[in-house]
Amino acid sequence: MASCLKAIWNRRFHRVVLRTAQLLWFSALIFDSVKQREVAAWTYHYSTKAYSWNYSRVFCQKHYTDLVAIQNKKEIAHLNDVIPYYSSYYWIGIRKIGDRWTWVGTKQPLTDEAENWAEHEPNNKKNNQDCVEIYIKSASAPGKWNDEPCAKRKRALCYTASCQDMSCSKQGECIETIGNYTCSCFPGFYGPECEYAVQCPPLKTPERGSMTCPHSAEAFLYGTSCRFSCEEGFALVGSEVVQCAASGVWTAAAPVCEVVQCPLLEAPGKGTMDCVHPLSAFAYGSSCKFECEPGYQVRGWASLRCAGSGQWTAPSPACEAIACRPLESPVHGSMDCSPSSGALQDNTSCSFRCAEGFKLEGADLVQCTELGQWTAPAPVCQALQCQDLPAPNKGQVNCSHPLGAFRYGSTCRFTCNEGSHLVGASVLQCLGSGNWSSPPPECHASMCTALRSPRNGTMTCVQPLGDSSYRATCRFACDEGFSLSGPQVLDCTPSGHWTGSAPTCEAIKCPELFAPEQGSLACSDTRKELGVGSACHFSCNKGLKLEGSSNVECTASGKWTAPPPTCEGTVTARTSEVQCPALITPEQGTMSCRHHLGNFGLNTTCYFGCKAGFTLMGDHARRCRPSGQWTGGTPACRAVKCSELRVIEPGAMNCSNPWGFFSYGSTCTFYCPEGQLLNGSAKIACQENGQWSDPMPACQEGPLTIQQALTYFGGAVASTIGLVTCGTLLALLRKRLRQKDDGESPLNPQSHLGTYGVFTNAAFDPSP
Repeated sequence: MASCLKAIWNRRFHRVVLRTAQLLWFSALIFDSVKQREVAAWTYHYSTKAYSWNYSRVFCQKHYTDLVAIQNKKEIAHLNDVIPYYSSYYWIGIRKIGDRWTWVGTKQPLTDEAENWAEHEPNNKKNNQDCVEIYIKSASAPGKWNDEPCAKRKRALCYTASCQDMSCSKQGECIETIGNYTCSCFPGFYGPECEYAVQCPPLKTPERGSMTCPHSAEAFLYGTSCRFSCEEGFALVGSEVVQCAASGVWTAAAPVCEVVQCPLLEAPGKGTMDCVHPLSAFAYGSSCKFECEPGYQVRGWASLRCAGSGQWTAPSPACEAIACRPLESPVHGSMDCSPSSGALQDNTSCSFRCAEGFKLEGADLVQCTELGQWTAPAPVCQALQCQDLPAPNKGQVNCSHPLGAFRYGSTCRFTCNEGSHLVGASVLQCLGSGNWSSPPPECHASMCTALRSPRNGTMTCVQPLGDSSYRATCRFACDEGFSLSGPQVLDCTPSGHWTGSAPTCEAIKCPELFAPEQGSLACSDTRKELGVGSACHFSCNKGLKLEGSSNVECTASGKWTAPPPTCEGTVTARTSEVQCPALITPEQGTMSCRHHLGNFGLNTTCYFGCKAGFTLMGDHARRCRPSGQWTGGTPACRAVKCSELRVIEPGAMNCSNPWGFFSYGSTCTFYCPEGQLLNGSAKIACQENGQWSDPMPACQEGPLTIQQALTYFGGAVASTIGLVTCGTLLALLRKRLRQKDDGESPLNPQSHLGTYGVFTNAAFDPSP
């Protein structure tokens, strides 16, 4: 027995045992032999073991193509002839998908040719039976079909398809037949295996153009596309792209390239036109030259050419009378011409003048001569000049000159050096009259107002540039018993202002005093201003002793010579009678009290805490006061909260909450619907640290993996290893195989959860 327990904890031996168990299982699976009947290219197969419809399909897909897909009644007769009888019959590959019976392997709907339902079928029980069986060698209805619940166990009737990936050259639909297949070629292809493509007649490259066809060996086969283009100056007439259709005919005739035409041109009035046409009249490559009669000149381009775009290189020119070039009004001035309309021809005259602040430089009147020339150039308007402005003594000037140095529109800004202030205008402008807007300013030294010593204080000043002038500094101090209210130092700034207001000296006062409890207070200052030198005397009622100084005095620092005293005395009969209400230990908590004068008497202190899983809400300590009342409020213990759980469908959850929802002590149990397994712990609890004992489980369909089974069944796996180590593995495997042959469902969630449960729900699932 000791050797068995030791082996349970040996991880290496654990893996050896599991591997051995797997090998034994797969060896047993070999005996689930497969029978088959071959018919030329398409073969039928069936299993000797019965499975659910889903497992039967997985079996067929793993070993063959899929569950059989039936195309006609001839095929049904063949299957009924070659497949042996089995009492529970066989599953075939058809299911109801979206209220329509469909062959799952080919994804084709059921046709009238193949339909072979038994009498009163399908759905004679009106309970949504979605899977179909075939009555092989049935005495009453051979080869007929019946819809059944998909979970029932029947043999799998499989087939291996004749059609392969390369069947029909991938250029046609492969159609299965009994013992062979046929090809239904896609449009544009022909031949037994659709290996040939339809060919179109050859195409020719258009004159003055090009043709591009992506095909090999000059074969214009189905699907070939040819693209056409023309040389510059020629336009494509017809389709730019043609394609070889499935009928062997091009989608359009081959296009042609025609020369591009430009619009017709005519000679301008008072002029002539001479053209050359190398290809066609006014077509691509044509060129035309234009000339005007004496006294006129060409307006526009004198030579045009027809471009490849079908447009002339410029608009048609015109012939216009020779005139003087246009004149522009001078900047900052105006121009007036006579006559005012039409071209500036012979005898036209123009006069000029300038705006305010400007004077005319040049002729104020010009005329257009018969040669198209003006008698003088156009004049300009020059800004008026103001006199130069120098910088003031102890100052600076900064000027902007938009129209020239110190001319009309110039602006100058003046500033003074530190310690001086400006007398006069700070900004001057050069006006339209040629004069400045104000006389130039000056810089004068800055002076501050004279200061006086504060009452009950003194003032000491340093004045390097004279009395109350810039850079003067004054320092203030107060007599004994007075304190300074305001700045201790003032400086005279460059602007002629002190850095602050002059300070004052205020009498120093000590804080207000109060008589001690059970005592009295008497002060020398009856007005209670409590200034420097004020003295106060403390005394206690009869029977009490003064603790501290009985006399205090207000010092120059504004503080008393000693802190206020208190009145103390022995415990009298009155104080011994002080009693606070009894305190109760909070639920799920603790209380510890220190009693000074009897239970819950004066100065009794009680301390509170909570048990594990609970948190104290309120004061952790309370003391009995002379008034007979406790300090603070009544504390309480509240259960620690865990995170809220939300059940994941289709699972269900049932929780008990003794101290509140999802609090310490809460336990939750989880369930899954029939046919699904719980992945995780079935029961979890809220712990004292506010964490759940395990992660929330979930429901999953189908069998568990080896790792999930080991996690889920826990101790059961350890028990299994122990039994295997002690020599019982072979017996358990024989029992498992025998139960499987007897029809026990491998997906039943109610299977034994001990040693047998590990095998049925984990590594030894019999599915393909």
